[in-house]
Amino acid sequence: MLGEKEGLIIAIILYVLAMFIYIMLFTSKKIRYSKYGSWLLRFGFVFHTIAILNRTVEAGRLPLASQYEFATSFAWAISLSFIVYEWKYKFKTLGIFVTPFILAVTVYAALQSAEIKPLMPVLQSEWLFFHVSTAIFSYGSFAIACAVSVVYIIREKLKDDEFTLRHLPQQEALDQMAYKAISFGFFMLTLVIVTGAIWAERAWGRYWRWDPKETWSFITWIIYAIYLHVRLNKGWKNKKAALYSVIGFAAVIFTYIGVNTLLSGFHSYL
Repeated sequence: MLGEKEGLIIAIILYVLAMFIYIMLFTSKKIRYSKYGSWLLRFGFVFHTIAILNRTVEAGRLPLASQYEFATSFAWAISLSFIVYEWKYKFKTLGIFVTPFILAVTVYAALQSAEIKPLMPVLQSEWLFFHVSTAIFSYGSFAIACAVSVVYIIREKLKDDEFTLRHLPQQEALDQMAYKAISFGFFMLTLVIVTGAIWAERAWGRYWRWDPKETWSFITWIIYAIYLHVRLNKGWKNKKAALYSVIGFAAVIFTYIGVNTLLSGFHSYL
């Protein structure tokens, strides 16, 4: 029977192949490669799901309680978000910009300790699922927004030929896609902070402690709140918005990896 480790290794191999196929799509400008890349990534997602399901069975709980578990679930959420976006927008070339994110986070997960340990008392709460799962989908949406924003920035530097006109959305459409992804990610991040505050009050007796993870989550929330506020009230769009989206995702990465590796606090068990 296919186990968690084997499933994750196969998923990584398929993600690598998908990334190279998408690179071939972009360099050769032969659209048939997008079909191969898409199927490889979807098969990778299937094996990734099998790995997560195996982990769930072995641990007797959802895999949301360690660096390894969060990272592999985060990569899984980016894959799922990509599949949804590709299906909804028929954006066949998005994979070249998303597969490196998926691969990087999956490899980061593979480098973490996968040992299954008993949950700490503070993690033995029904809020673990709501708090961490909303974080996973929030980060996944921000990753998609960042990838689309990168496409936006590159798009204006490319000459309009048959390939770019047919298979790269116009910048206005890219701007809207990034906006929608950020809106969803912001909604989920708000839920992350709210559920985290409720959980903290029950676990530690206080809604907020200015723990590094809490502080940087709040900073990230402020960054995206400014994006949405300026966009909705000042009509802020286009290249500035795309660059801001990339900066916002850098804050997401620091909140997730930087805080866990460089700072200590009540979330250091993650």
